[in-house]
Amino acid sequence: MPSKLSKTQCLPATQTAAFFHGRIAYDDTYTGLASSLEEGERLAALMGDKTVLFLKNHGVVSIGDTVAQAYRRLYKLEKACQTQILAMSTGKALNILSDEVIQRVHTPSGSDRHPRGERERLYFEANMRILDRNNPGYAD
Repeated sequence: MPSKLSKTQCLPATQTAAFFHGRIAYDDTYTGLASSLEEGERLAALMGDKTVLFLKNHGVVSIGDTVAQAYRRLYKLEKACQTQILAMSTGKALNILSDEVIQRVHTPSGSDRHPRGERERLYFEANMRILDRNNPGYAD
């Protein structure tokens, strides 16, 4: 029997979650394996200008200009979701950030010392060094 629960969205209750506000698309129709061009086109149309797509009964798609950017988005999304679930488990109301604060999170800082994409590359390379150190031979 299908669930009657409504979709819960990533709520802008933390700085990390605010980064995703208005940037997530949702696919409410699971159609099985995405093995046809038509299914790929349907998912791409749903995604539109968003950077993340939640697939009902399946998982999450994260895109970026680079693999590093898509990875960083997915990692940050996972942290935002974990924090939201933990906060919701308290039973208390979440403190949703104002539109003004969300806009400031979305607006790049003039003091950012790294050019576009550089932060993601550095982050990705740092995580690869951790993986190399903690799990040598993973690529064999």
